[in-house]
Amino acid sequence: MTSLKHFFSIVLFLLISTAFAQTAYPKITGYFGILHPIVTVSNEQTNLNFRDYYAVGFPTGINIWKSSKIGFSFEIVPNIKAEDGHDKVTNILFHPGILVALGNGYTFAGRAAFESSGRYGITPVINKTILKNENCSYFAAIPLPVRFGNDHPATFTVGFQFGIAF
Repeated sequence: MTSLKHFFSIVLFLLISTAFAQTAYPKITGYFGILHPIVTVSNEQTNLNFRDYYAVGFPTGINIWKSSKIGFSFEIVPNIKAEDGHDKVTNILFHPGILVALGNGYTFAGRAAFESSGRYGITPVINKTILKNENCSYFAAIPLPVRFGNDHPATFTVGFQFGIAF
C-alpha cells in the first residue's frame, strides 16, 4: 500500500509541475481523457458499443517530449463496462509509446498495449489539438487498438477519445 501511495504522489507531483510554463526540453505534460470504443471486429463477431452494453475508458498519462518533434508517453487506462444493469472495471491497460508531432496540432502515438485481462498488442493513435490556451489544451483522438492473446481471436477496434492536456 505504501508503494501505491508513493506512486500516486509522484504522478500528482508530475501533473502539478506541468502547470508551470516550460520552454526548454525535455518538456513534461500530463493529460486525462474519456475513451469510447465504437466498434470491435474479430473473425468471430462484431461488437458495437452502446448497443448491448456501454464500455468506457479513462486514459491518464504523462508525456515527456525530448524535442518539439519526438517524445515518450506512458498511459494507464482503467476500463469500465455496464451491461444488463451491472457495471464493473473490466480491465486496466498499461500503454507506453512514442509520440511524433506531425504539425498543425496533429500527433501520432505508437503504443504497446498490455492489459490486465491477459491481452496484448499495439495501439496506433492519431491525436489533434482542438483548442489550446496558456494553461491547457483540449484534444480529440482516434485510437485503433489491435489485440491478441488470452485464448481469444485477434481483434481490431475503432475508438473516439477526447480530453484535456496540461
